[in-house]
Amino acid sequence: MKDQEPAVVFDLERASSYDERFAALAPMRDALHLLIRVILSELPTNAHILCVGAGTGAELIYLAQNFPQWRFTAVEPAAPMLDICRQKVEENGITSRCTFHEGYLDSLPATDAFDAATCLLVSHFMMQQDERSDFFQQIASRLHPDGYLVSSDLAFDMATSEYQSLLEVWLRMLKYAQVPVVEIENFRVSYGRSVALLSPQKVESIITKGGFESPVLFYQTLLIHAWYAKRSA
Repeated sequence: MKDQEPAVVFDLERASSYDERFAALAPMRDALHLLIRVILSELPTNAHILCVGAGTGAELIYLAQNFPQWRFTAVEPAAPMLDICRQKVEENGITSRCTFHEGYLDSLPATDAFDAATCLLVSHFMMQQDERSDFFQQIASRLHPDGYLVSSDLAFDMATSEYQSLLEVWLRMLKYAQVPVVEIENFRVSYGRSVALLSPQKVESIITKGGFESPVLFYQTLLIHAWYAKRSA
């Protein structure tokens, strides 16, 4: 993940309100976190987890609370988001188990291999498929040979009639969450322009090309899809 102008700029105002803005949709997030916990539950008791695009630290804190000996490295290029992540980690008393890196994967100092990596709603901001595969390759290179990737992104075949129907439900969901109308319209036009909305099959091929075994789709909520995959031998 190289230095680049992000599709969404998480300045202080946006970062500070991020969790609150989508609080009404918390059940979707909670279901995903629960399944991630189950998928990763057989990792070593002292596992080290790489959180790529950690944001405000939601999945990091959830996993830390459920696995009290796990350690975490949070990678996040948006300083305001990472500051909130640090604050929440401190409030939850898990600072000693966390390392924070403001930047991208290519500038993360070398460490021992990670047991697993999470990458939630990150790679769809990469419009070029080769760049996206390279991004997953960077993650794969940081994992143990049998390390896990858990990745989620917006995904759907935009050329289908089903997409148009599901998009309307998706936008209705944002309205339910009280997202301002102008922002909802911005979301609508961003798909395919600044957000790479590809079919689930295409996303799976990109992850595989990035150095992983065939991804397993384990979760879908409207446009959000999530997969797990092991690093290829």
